[in-house]
Amino acid sequence: MSHRKLNPQKQSLTVGDVARRSGVAVSTVHYYEAKGLIESTRNAGNQRRFSRDVLRRVAVIKIAQRTGMPLAEIKASLDDLPTSRTPDAEDWRHLSEQWRGALDERIRCLIALRDQLDGCIGCGCLSLKSCPLRNPEDVLGDAEEGEASPSVAGTGVPGR
Repeated sequence: MSHRKLNPQKQSLTVGDVARRSGVAVSTVHYYEAKGLIESTRNAGNQRRFSRDVLRRVAVIKIAQRTGMPLAEIKASLDDLPTSRTPDAEDWRHLSEQWRGALDERIRCLIALRDQLDGCIGCGCLSLKSCPLRNPEDVLGDAEEGEASPSVAGTGVPGR
């Protein structure tokens, strides 16, 4: 792997520069661009060139992904940022305020799931009639007799 230093006078970055500097694969840079999360221009040789602010955007994307946020939500948040400059601390405060509620809800759901797991350890059957993990709020109990049973916990194993 090459560790060449970027010329500080360089006005744009290649896809390889972005990947190396941000710690993601080149394919990830292409994917983010295809999804509209970052933008590039093309030089005379039709090669992608990225402005330096894309490094901050990739960092924000990586942090948001670590919270479990879907790329569509990340894109919607990034679309609110100005494209003419690098996101700054105020932009980050704005983004983190937007994401806090969703992250709090995700944490609440994970804690509830964790707490429900304790009840399943003794049972082990993943009963389709009463399992709070496989059948929340007993929605399958309302199914009429003779309907096909779904698989246990999405494993493809027929229900009991």
